Amino acid sequence: MKGFYDQVYDVVEKIPYGRVATFGQIARMIGRPKMARFVGYASNNQKSWHLPWHRVVFKDGSLCGEPFRTQQYNALKSEGVKFTRDKRVKVDEFMWRPESESMPDDIRDWPLKF
Repeated sequence: MKGFYDQVYDVVEKIPYGRVATFGQIARMIGRPKMARFVGYASNNQKSWHLPWHRVVFKDGSLCGEPFRTQQYNALKSEGVKFTRDKRVKVDEFMWRPESESMPDDIRDWPLKF
């Protein structure tokens, strides 16, 4: 069984180009709905820097803190993601919804380790 961080990495790796996911959404997807903050902690692990963390935002569409915020904004904008005037992602429009999009495997069936 995979540990919590590895489960998070598996989900983040699958976020499609031009879509975003929230920390809470990722926590729910791996069966740990109250651990959104720990999803954020997973992003600080050097082992995961190759993943598209720029596609992970807060539930209100706000971006991470500086110095990563500017990079995140530019990366998402280059993928066609639209923002509000206060530079929040238009979450309703750009949220990744794997349950309604085809995926190579169904993450709802992944084994979970508690």
